[in-house]
Amino acid sequence: MKVLLKEDVNKLGSVGDEVEVKDGYGRNFLIPTGKALLATPKNVKQFRHQKSIVEHKVRKLKGAAQDVADQLAKLSLSIKKKVGEQGKLFGSVTSQEIAELVSSQGVEIDRRKIQLGEPIKSLGEFKIPVKLHPQVTAEMTLTVTGVESAETPKETSAPTEPVEEAVENPEQPVENEDEG
Repeated sequence: MKVLLKEDVNKLGSVGDEVEVKDGYGRNFLIPTGKALLATPKNVKQFRHQKSIVEHKVRKLKGAAQDVADQLAKLSLSIKKKVGEQGKLFGSVTSQEIAELVSSQGVEIDRRKIQLGEPIKSLGEFKIPVKLHPQVTAEMTLTVTGVESAETPKETSAPTEPVEEAVENPEQPVENEDEG
């Protein structure tokens, strides 16, 4: 019996393959579970048509992803972050911040597509991969520059006038404000 596989079947074939199987295996397992359909001329023609439609959509999505990748490759992004004394950033540059920078340049990408291997916590120039499609990965350049942190100057102890503390007179009764 010849069948067309609708999904990958272990030790038999992958999607779209036309394979020869024993009648019982095809009738009792593959066809009822939806893993295959009988390879009649009508089913073969319909399956090939569906496959061509899917391939066309995949090519179209890949082309759109490649266009966005070309736009991202042209971008040169720069961000300023607060820096401590030893050149380390306060916090890190997040994928959300990078996505906002890219969108301000006119290219919309999802922050989850930005593939940061580890958080950016130092100054310098970084290559950031963006996975737009399973077969298309763009790379953009991000420059992190430092801004001196605005630390408050340490206050010097200036002489102040002495504050007189109210000394309670032990002989005078203390009035309770709640009463009265």
